[in-house]
Amino acid sequence: MTASFDNLTPDRILDAVEEGMEIRLTGLTAPLPSYINRVYELESVGGERLIAKFYRPGRWNRAALQDEHDFVLDCSLDEIPVIPPLQLAGGGTIGNADGILYAVFPKKSGREMDLVGDEGWRRLGSLLGRIHLAGSRRHADSRLMMHPEHTTLPEIDLLLSCGFMSRHMADRFRDVAGRIVEIAIRAFDEVVLQRIHGDCHRANILERPDEGLMVIDFDDMVMGPAVQDLWLLLPGNANSCRHEINLILDGYEQFFEFDDRQLRIIEILRAMRIIYFQAWCSTQIDDFRFQSNFPDWGSDMFWQREVSDLEHQYHAIINDEHLKSGMY
Repeated sequence: MTASFDNLTPDRILDAVEEGMEIRLTGLTAPLPSYINRVYELESVGGERLIAKFYRPGRWNRAALQDEHDFVLDCSLDEIPVIPPLQLAGGGTIGNADGILYAVFPKKSGREMDLVGDEGWRRLGSLLGRIHLAGSRRHADSRLMMHPEHTTLPEIDLLLSCGFMSRHMADRFRDVAGRIVEIAIRAFDEVVLQRIHGDCHRANILERPDEGLMVIDFDDMVMGPAVQDLWLLLPGNANSCRHEINLILDGYEQFFEFDDRQLRIIEILRAMRIIYFQAWCSTQIDDFRFQSNFPDWGSDMFWQREVSDLEHQYHAIINDEHLKSGMY
């Protein structure tokens, strides 16, 4: 029988964490926003606030979650501001509540960082350089490999094979996605893949008063190109953000060497993310919350917009100055 969040009652949450941590809790089980997992704020009888994350069954296996925890712990050992999981009483950082894997974290709050002037971009770069230095020290063998052959091609096949589009829209999608992947596979020939955050947008970087920047939510960590964590922070496309890129790299290379050839794949990665997101959506269509948030997903009008966006991104790729300058 497959584990389900349906049985994750407040009593079961409290029992699991009390047993796993060998502590006593008050009755507080305040749910926190999370679409994928179930996350709750708890409180010990001594007044310590904790965050319990119960991972969606079937998404990551234990080995993949261990890869995530190892990365965060490696960052913590390097004194990088992250929130490492707490050790459980039985050893390790991953517990099991009736088939649902979970972890417990100390509660730490912050506000979204303010990017003020050039120094703000350099601060971001320094933080990323330190994270990637820690990430380079070992592999995450059970995590996804962010490479067009391993991720994007299967995602395209999924979207085309399940009848989500009309024949006309499927033909357009197949054509533009195929052209993008052909370019992407060649561009990835010399790209080194390592442990990266994978979803390093600004909402996942918090400012803590008197402490500086803190990175949260390593849930989507992958083996991928370092530049993935860079481009998600940019305010526009690669051609329009050369100043910001240079400032990030000024800070980054104080700690870790960056391969400038990776700049040529920024717009390719943006296209890959568009395809990834729609493939992910296609696995959520039976979820009532997804249906409420995306009521027109899968309609012909929806695919008209999405394929047009992908075609626009294809032209951004072939007009990217990094590609045209001879770097690729």
